[in-house]
Amino acid sequence: MTMPAWDCGHDRAILHVDMDAFYASVETLDEPALRGRPVIVGGTPEGRGVVAAASYEARRFGVRSAMSAARARQLCPEGVFLRPRIDRYCEVSRALMALLRGTTPLVEPLSIDEAFLDVSGCRRLLGSPPEIAADIKRRVRAELGLTASVGVAANKFLAKLASDLEKPDGLVVIEPGSGRERIADLPIERLWGVGRVASEQFRSAGLTRIGDLLQGDPAGLEQKFGPHVRHLIELAAGRDDRPMVPAHEAKSVGNEVTFAEDIGDAAQLRAICDELADKVARRLRADDLRTRTVVLKARYPDFTTLTRSLTLPAATDGGVEIRDAARELLERKLGRGRRPLRLLGVTAANLVHGHEPGQGSLFGEPGRERNQQVDRVLDQVADRFGPLLRRGTRPRSDPEKG
Repeated sequence: MTMPAWDCGHDRAILHVDMDAFYASVETLDEPALRGRPVIVGGTPEGRGVVAAASYEARRFGVRSAMSAARARQLCPEGVFLRPRIDRYCEVSRALMALLRGTTPLVEPLSIDEAFLDVSGCRRLLGSPPEIAADIKRRVRAELGLTASVGVAANKFLAKLASDLEKPDGLVVIEPGSGRERIADLPIERLWGVGRVASEQFRSAGLTRIGDLLQGDPAGLEQKFGPHVRHLIELAAGRDDRPMVPAHEAKSVGNEVTFAEDIGDAAQLRAICDELADKVARRLRADDLRTRTVVLKARYPDFTTLTRSLTLPAATDGGVEIRDAARELLERKLGRGRRPLRLLGVTAANLVHGHEPGQGSLFGEPGRERNQQVDRVLDQVADRFGPLLRRGTRPRSDPEKG
C-alpha cells in the first residue's frame, strides 16, 4: 500500500481511530453465524427500547442508532435483534485502548470505541502518520478480530471528519495545509454542531457546502445565525486548536447521542438516559475513577442546549447511583414530555482516582455497599462468561419506606 505524502516538518499529527459498527461487530465476532446478516443491538421490537447500534447490513435498510426498535423492525423485518452486552463491549474496549496506548501515551478516548491519538513525537521511531495509522488498523484486525477506520490530519476536527469519509475499514489522510480545500465541497452537515435544524437553516439561506461558510461576511452570518457560527467558520477553514486531553488528565467521563429524529417520548428518553448512565459507570470502574457530580446535557430541535448537574453525597462509580442521578436530572430538573430532544448526554464530572479517603461512615451504608458488590460481580461474570446476569431496574426508593 502506498502511503499518502506527509510534510515531515509539520509539528502536529493527530489520528482519530473509530471502530466500525462496534457493538454489532463484537456480536458478529463472538457469533460468526451472524456474519453478513443485519444485526441490530438495543431494545426489542416488542418493547419501547431504542437501537444502540446497527451493522452496515442493517444500515442499508435505513436503521440508525437512537431509532425505536419497533421502527427498525418495520424497516428491516429480517434483522437480528440482540440485547446489548455492555460488559463485553467494555472488555474489548479496554483491549483496544491498551493497543492504542502501546503506540503513544497521548490517547484521548472519546467513547468506548473511538479515540484521538497524538503521534507527533512518534514519527522517527514508527514512521509517518499515515504509516502509523495503517499499522494500527492492521493490529486491530490481527489482535481484536475487528476493523477500524482511521483519519489522519493536523488537528482533531479534520482527523475525526476524515475517519468517517470511507467507512467501514477506511484510512483517509488530510495532508497539512490542505484541509480547507479538501473539505470545501462536503455537505454542510459534516461540520460538528450542524444537525438537522441548523442544516435546514443554512440550506434555506443557500449554504449547502462547508466551503459556502467562507464566502459570506462573518459579521452578517453571525447576525443571521448567531454567535455559534464563528466557530463553524473556523472549522470550515480547517482550523481547530483544541489540545489533546489524555485519559489520565481527563476531568470528566461522558457519553452522548444525537438522534436521527427528535424524540419526545418520555419512556424512550429515560431508556436512552439509563443506557448512557450505565456506559459512564462502567467506564469509571474500568479506569478506577469515581464521580462527585453527574451532569445531564440536552439539546432541543432549535439547537438550544441546556445542562443540569447534581452533586452526590459521596464520590461513586456505582451504576445505580449514577443512573438514578441522571434520571432525576431528566425527569425533575429538565421536565418530562415538555419538548422533544435531538441530543441527550450523561457526564460524570469532579472525578477522583480510586477510593476517596474519609468517605466511609462508622457503620457503612448497606444499600450502597450491596450495589457496589453487585456491580463488581456483574463485571467479573461478564468479563469471563459474557452478561449471564443483568441488574434489574426499579423506581427510586421511598426514603420513608426504606
